Amino acid sequence: MDTINNYHQIITEILGEYAKLPYAYGNLERKFIISEDHKNYLLLTVGYLKGKRVHGCVVHLEIINDKIWIYEDGMEDGIALDLVNAGIPKSKIVLGFHPPEIRPHTGFAVN
Repeated sequence: MDTINNYHQIITEILGEYAKLPYAYGNLERKFIISEDHKNYLLLTVGYLKGKRVHGCVVHLEIINDKIWIYEDGMEDGIALDLVNAGIPKSKIVLGFHPPEIRPHTGFAVN
């Protein structure tokens, strides 16, 4: 299996499980969105909480070449840890939400 398909399978499994988790309060739900080319993945929270509209990005991942870029990570323990536990090396994960000068100190890929 090539790298992109492997990443797609892992990401889809991880975020698909998170998308199934119900919210304990409010009229909120998760939406899991995958781009047609299977390179962008979004996990959104949408709905209403205390009468106010909620629409926010929890996770945004993009596959660029042979690496997974994490642009948004609102998970409690971090989506990067889930990816590593699924077998993706840290050298193939870029914490894109950090500025370039911080990335060398994260233990993950720089770019």
